Amino acid sequence: MKVRCLIQVRILGLMCIILFLHTGISLNAAHWERFRGPNGSGIANSSIKPSQIQSSHLIWQVNLPGEGHSSPVLWEEAIYLTSMSPTTSTFHVLALNVSNGNILWRRDVEYSAFRKHDFNSFASPSATVDADRVYVTWATPSHYFVAALNHAGAWLWKEDLGPFVSQHGVGTSPIIFENKLILANDQKGQSFLCALEKNSGSRIWTSPRRSDKAAYSTPCVYSQPDGKAYLIFNSAADGITAVQPDTGTVAWSYAQAFDKRSCSSPIVAGGKIFGSCGSGGGGNYVVAVDPPDHTLGQQVELAYAIRHSANYVPTPIAVGELVFFWSDSGFLTCADPKSGKAFYRERVRNRYFGSPVAVGDEIVCVSTTGEIVVVAAKKKFQVLNRFDLDATTHSTPGFDHQAMYVRTVSGLYKFMN
Repeated sequence: MKVRCLIQVRILGLMCIILFLHTGISLNAAHWERFRGPNGSGIANSSIKPSQIQSSHLIWQVNLPGEGHSSPVLWEEAIYLTSMSPTTSTFHVLALNVSNGNILWRRDVEYSAFRKHDFNSFASPSATVDADRVYVTWATPSHYFVAALNHAGAWLWKEDLGPFVSQHGVGTSPIIFENKLILANDQKGQSFLCALEKNSGSRIWTSPRRSDKAAYSTPCVYSQPDGKAYLIFNSAADGITAVQPDTGTVAWSYAQAFDKRSCSSPIVAGGKIFGSCGSGGGGNYVVAVDPPDHTLGQQVELAYAIRHSANYVPTPIAVGELVFFWSDSGFLTCADPKSGKAFYRERVRNRYFGSPVAVGDEIVCVSTTGEIVVVAAKKKFQVLNRFDLDATTHSTPGFDHQAMYVRTVSGLYKFMN
């Protein structure tokens, strides 16, 4: 029996080694590949306890060249960010070491400032990353660029998607689906969705869109019960739209979803798809739609709307059987995603442009003044922690298996406990 067990252990170990060699993925790899992590869900697989964060848990703090609102993404031992130095008209792509915050490499692009919203930055879109490449976007009114670099910082390809017309600037982040880099280009000019071949940057498909107010919503993936996947996009002009990832063909659309700009990103919870819209003057609301099952001849339908203290810029988060809406003005609503019934609506104070992220049964969000606020992911409202960085931030934290990374306008912080 001992010999048999030993053989089984050795076989299992050999299989793990083969898997490692075949995939090139470390068994301890730390990945936070895109804005808000896996599928934009905001669910972090980490041992850190945000509720316990205090000054002694700050591992390092670094000053970044330039300024920006892009959120950190991670792949193994590197953190990737973008920033822009208005005084030198330079856009920066940065890779930092997770252990000490040192800059591993920096790539600069000539850039020109232009009119944008005061709350936006010239480096708001977050990068996305996979095992081979880092993908970034930046824009001026005349050019909307998307580019890829390898993990050593060498430029691999760059594509110009044409002009980007908006009085508020750019903000949508790219995502990866299979072999494609997906990007939403919803603007006041010529709008479209596109998929680029991630190895070369060549166009796979383009899906035309109606144009209205520029949208700042990063797409997510919705998988039907039968496993068929769709890309979900939000915009004022086209509402909530599901697109077939192979062709860019619109599978279904709830075009009347929004009457204002869409900034938050879609999420899936309780079998429904959520999106929101709003404005600086108010009128924010959230809609939940029931996605159709075409095999049953169904049509997309509105499930319900939430109009009181709704989020505009922050993206909602679903934890277990609950969904949480963290509003710009500092109200938190906890609801049943299936019915929309609110369990509570409470004031957490401050203003928020970053989005909430959950670690276990804790939800963390960072205010515009840099206060890290942690609440319980439960039906009963409970503030677990407040820790103030006293620095402007419009970004969303990133995580690895044991740490949290918070980006301010001009700095980056690492916390562990």
